[in-house]
Amino acid sequence: MNIVLIGMAGAGKSSVGPVLAKSLARPFVDVDTLMEQDQGLSLQEIVDRKGQTAFRIYEEQTLLSLDLTGHVIATGGSAIYSELGIRHLKQSSHLVLLDVPLDLLEERVDDVDQRGLVRQDQQSFSSLYWERRPLYHRHADLIIDCSGKSITGICQVIVARLAMGSS
Repeated sequence: MNIVLIGMAGAGKSSVGPVLAKSLARPFVDVDTLMEQDQGLSLQEIVDRKGQTAFRIYEEQTLLSLDLTGHVIATGGSAIYSELGIRHLKQSSHLVLLDVPLDLLEERVDDVDQRGLVRQDQQSFSSLYWERRPLYHRHADLIIDCSGKSITGICQVIVARLAMGSS
Protein backbone atom coordinates (compact mmCIF):
# COMPACT_ATOMS: atom_id res chain seq x y z
CA MET A 1 0.00 0.00 0.00
CA ASN A 2 1.02 3.56 -0.69
CA ILE A 3 0.84 6.34 1.86
CA VAL A 4 -0.74 9.42 0.29
CA LEU A 5 -0.45 12.74 2.09
CA ILE A 6 -3.35 15.15 1.64
CA GLY A 7 -4.03 18.58 3.09
CA MET A 8 -3.93 22.30 2.49
CA ALA A 9 -1.05 24.23 1.01
CA GLY A 10 1.38 24.78 3.85
CA ALA A 11 0.36 21.61 5.72
CA GLY A 12 3.79 20.12 5.12
CA LYS A 13 3.07 17.37 2.59
CA SER A 14 6.21 18.07 0.54
CA SER A 15 8.31 18.41 3.71
CA VAL A 16 6.94 15.42 5.63
CA GLY A 17 6.80 13.17 2.56
CA PRO A 18 10.53 12.71 1.91
CA VAL A 19 11.30 12.25 5.62
CA LEU A 20 8.49 9.71 5.99
CA ALA A 21 9.62 7.89 2.85
CA LYS A 22 13.21 7.73 4.07
CA SER A 23 12.16 6.44 7.50
CA LEU A 24 10.15 3.67 5.82
CA ALA A 25 12.73 3.01 3.07
CA ARG A 26 10.14 3.82 0.41
CA PRO A 27 10.34 5.95 -2.73
CA PHE A 28 8.80 9.45 -2.57
CA VAL A 29 6.68 11.06 -5.29
CA ASP A 30 5.40 14.65 -5.25
CA VAL A 31 2.40 15.13 -7.56
CA ASP A 32 3.06 18.88 -7.87
CA THR A 33 6.61 18.17 -9.04
CA LEU A 34 5.33 15.61 -11.57
CA MET A 35 2.92 18.21 -12.96
CA GLU A 36 5.63 20.87 -13.18
CA GLN A 37 8.00 18.48 -14.95
CA ASP A 38 5.31 17.26 -17.35
CA GLN A 39 4.10 20.76 -18.23
CA GLY A 40 7.51 22.47 -18.13
CA LEU A 41 5.92 25.20 -16.02
CA SER A 42 5.59 26.07 -12.35
CA LEU A 43 2.19 25.45 -10.76
CA GLN A 44 1.47 29.18 -10.79
CA GLU A 45 2.44 29.42 -14.48
CA ILE A 46 0.02 26.57 -15.28
CA VAL A 47 -2.79 28.43 -13.50
CA ASP A 48 -1.85 31.79 -15.09
CA ARG A 49 -1.29 30.58 -18.65
CA LYS A 50 -3.74 27.71 -18.99
CA GLY A 51 -6.39 28.48 -16.37
CA GLN A 52 -7.77 26.72 -13.34
CA THR A 53 -9.89 24.26 -15.31
CA ALA A 54 -6.84 23.08 -17.25
CA PHE A 55 -4.86 22.87 -14.00
CA ARG A 56 -7.49 20.61 -12.45
CA ILE A 57 -7.57 18.43 -15.56
CA TYR A 58 -3.76 18.05 -15.51
CA GLU A 59 -3.86 17.30 -11.81
CA GLU A 60 -6.54 14.64 -12.25
CA GLN A 61 -4.67 13.08 -15.19
CA THR A 62 -1.51 12.98 -13.08
CA LEU A 63 -3.35 11.31 -10.18
CA LEU A 64 -4.94 8.76 -12.51
CA SER A 65 -1.58 7.98 -14.12
CA LEU A 66 -0.06 6.92 -10.79
CA ASP A 67 0.36 3.15 -10.82
CA LEU A 68 2.57 2.70 -7.80
CA THR A 69 2.94 0.36 -4.86
CA GLY A 70 4.83 0.96 -1.64
CA HIS A 71 5.41 4.68 -2.20
CA VAL A 72 4.89 7.82 -0.16
CA ILE A 73 3.01 10.32 -2.31
CA ALA A 74 2.41 14.02 -1.63
CA THR A 75 -0.59 15.42 -3.46
CA GLY A 76 -1.38 19.02 -4.24
CA GLY A 77 -3.95 20.68 -2.01
CA SER A 78 -6.55 20.81 -4.79
CA ALA A 79 -6.28 17.07 -5.55
CA ILE A 80 -9.17 16.62 -3.13
CA TYR A 81 -11.51 18.10 -5.76
CA SER A 82 -10.89 15.17 -8.11
CA GLU A 83 -13.36 12.47 -7.14
CA LEU A 84 -11.91 10.12 -9.78
CA GLY A 85 -8.34 10.81 -8.69
CA ILE A 86 -9.10 10.27 -5.01
CA ARG A 87 -11.00 7.05 -5.74
CA HIS A 88 -8.05 5.82 -7.80
CA LEU A 89 -5.60 6.58 -4.99
CA LYS A 90 -7.79 4.95 -2.34
CA GLN A 91 -7.65 1.63 -4.22
CA SER A 92 -3.97 1.19 -3.38
CA SER A 93 -3.26 3.72 -0.65
CA HIS A 94 -3.89 4.97 2.85
CA LEU A 95 -4.88 8.65 2.60
CA VAL A 96 -3.29 10.56 5.47
CA LEU A 97 -4.52 14.07 6.21
CA LEU A 98 -1.94 16.44 7.63
CA ASP A 99 -4.36 18.54 9.65
CA VAL A 100 -2.99 21.98 10.48
CA PRO A 101 -5.00 24.82 12.05
CA LEU A 102 -5.86 27.74 9.79
CA ASP A 103 -3.85 30.29 11.78
CA LEU A 104 -0.67 28.25 11.42
CA LEU A 105 -1.30 27.66 7.70
CA GLU A 106 -1.73 31.40 7.20
CA GLU A 107 1.63 31.99 8.91
CA ARG A 108 3.30 29.44 6.63
CA VAL A 109 1.63 30.49 3.37
CA ASP A 110 2.50 34.11 2.78
CA ASP A 111 2.74 33.80 -1.01
CA VAL A 112 -0.86 32.83 -1.80
CA ASP A 113 -0.79 34.51 -5.21
CA GLN A 114 2.37 32.63 -6.28
CA ARG A 115 1.66 29.08 -5.04
CA GLY A 116 -0.49 27.82 -7.88
CA LEU A 117 -3.55 27.61 -5.65
CA VAL A 118 -6.75 26.66 -7.41
CA ARG A 119 -9.37 29.04 -6.05
CA GLN A 120 -12.16 31.24 -7.25
CA ASP A 121 -11.26 34.81 -8.18
CA GLN A 122 -10.13 36.70 -5.09
CA GLN A 123 -11.15 33.79 -2.82
CA SER A 124 -9.37 34.17 0.48
CA PHE A 125 -7.10 31.47 1.86
CA SER A 126 -9.44 31.20 4.85
CA SER A 127 -12.45 30.62 2.59
CA LEU A 128 -10.51 27.99 0.65
CA TYR A 129 -9.56 26.26 3.90
CA TRP A 130 -13.19 26.03 5.07
CA GLU A 131 -14.29 24.85 1.62
CA ARG A 132 -11.74 22.04 1.47
CA ARG A 133 -11.67 20.95 5.12
CA PRO A 134 -14.79 18.72 4.97
CA LEU A 135 -13.51 17.08 1.78
CA TYR A 136 -10.17 16.23 3.38
CA HIS A 137 -11.89 14.80 6.44
CA ARG A 138 -14.35 12.78 4.36
CA HIS A 139 -11.66 11.08 2.30
CA ALA A 140 -8.88 10.65 4.87
CA ASP A 141 -8.21 7.18 6.23
CA LEU A 142 -6.05 8.71 8.93
CA ILE A 143 -6.09 12.26 10.32
CA ILE A 144 -2.89 13.54 11.91
CA ASP A 145 -3.11 16.62 14.11
CA CYS A 146 0.15 18.36 13.23
CA SER A 147 -0.16 21.12 15.85
CA GLY A 148 3.07 21.56 17.77
CA LYS A 149 4.79 18.62 16.10
CA SER A 150 8.09 18.58 14.23
CA ILE A 151 8.38 16.86 10.85
CA THR A 152 10.03 13.90 12.57
CA GLY A 153 7.28 13.84 15.20
CA ILE A 154 4.58 13.84 12.52
CA CYS A 155 6.31 10.95 10.75
CA GLN A 156 6.52 8.98 13.99
CA VAL A 157 2.80 9.45 14.62
CA ILE A 158 1.94 8.37 11.06
CA VAL A 159 4.08 5.23 11.31
CA ALA A 160 2.67 4.32 14.73
CA ARG A 161 -0.95 4.90 13.72
CA LEU A 162 -0.59 2.94 10.48
CA ALA A 163 1.07 0.08 12.38
CA MET A 164 -1.91 -0.01 14.76
CA GLY A 165 -4.34 0.05 11.85
CA SER A 166 -5.98 3.05 13.51
CA SER A 167 -7.86 5.77 11.69
